[in-house]
Amino acid sequence: MTPSSAPIVVMHDPRLNDPEQELVRTSDLTPGELESVLEVLEAMRRWREAERENNEASQRYMRLGASDMRALRVLIAAGNQKLPMTPSAMAGHLGISSASTTKLLDRLERGGHVVRRAHPDDRRSLVIEVTEETRRAARATVGREHARRFDVIAELTPEQRRTVADFFGAMAATAERDAV
Repeated sequence: MTPSSAPIVVMHDPRLNDPEQELVRTSDLTPGELESVLEVLEAMRRWREAERENNEASQRYMRLGASDMRALRVLIAAGNQKLPMTPSAMAGHLGISSASTTKLLDRLERGGHVVRRAHPDDRRSLVIEVTEETRRAARATVGREHARRFDVIAELTPEQRRTVADFFGAMAATAERDAV
């Protein structure tokens, strides 16, 4: 079967994926309400897909993996806030071991993305800083994407922003419950 003739699999319609309503109760919704819920789920799917594609494009452009990109985002934010980032603080932010952090930093340093310097206040410690070239590349890709998102959100009314923030907070809470 070629990709163009592959069947279209609908992922978020409980009428198709949970017709017995074992997980998703749809019988309390009118057909219009159900369509509206499915519209939101489809919009979320499209946004997640666009986000995934943008992340992958940024990773390819910068020739980095996902964990490397996460590390650079933390380092750039720390640098913008004039906060020294030590390897142990980096490990804490990324939730990885100190050995994994060392390997990650070695890889980023070999790639010319970061430099290690003596800590300005503690000569026994090191700080990690993003190189100017990597900072510019990240700004041109990820930074520009964040700026577009900010603009979209800024165009909403305060009430709309509150609704969206509440929605994402509730969605995050569902994921947090599932992680237990």
